[in-house]
Amino acid sequence: QVQLVESGGGLVQDGGSLRLSCAYSGRDFSSYGMGWFRQAPGKERVLVSCISPNSQLEWYIDSVKGRFTISRDNAKNTVDLQMNSLTPDDTAIYYCARARSGYSRYPPDYVSWGQGTQVTVSS
Repeated sequence: QVQLVESGGGLVQDGGSLRLSCAYSGRDFSSYGMGWFRQAPGKERVLVSCISPNSQLEWYIDSVKGRFTISRDNAKNTVDLQMNSLTPDDTAIYYCARARSGYSRYPPDYVSWGQGTQVTVSS
């Protein structure tokens, strides 16, 4: 049974930083691609960033490039999202997710989800 638990969300001012963390429980974490999604009020959930099992491949949506950094620690079964220079447009619920297999930028490939953590950026 796979369980994903996000932490690190909260309220931050425009220009601030937050670091989200996702703890993975289950088998073979190091075999799976991982991603961070977000869903803003009234909008669809979108993939923000993803990382390959061995951390060699990373991808970011254009709006967060240069501001967000994804990382993973296969020894600790965690995947983090460092978010800098936050703006109100980054306000959303952020979800950690595990891909069906390896690295994927295709949202339907993500099959296991955390409960989400709220990030609110005030202007």
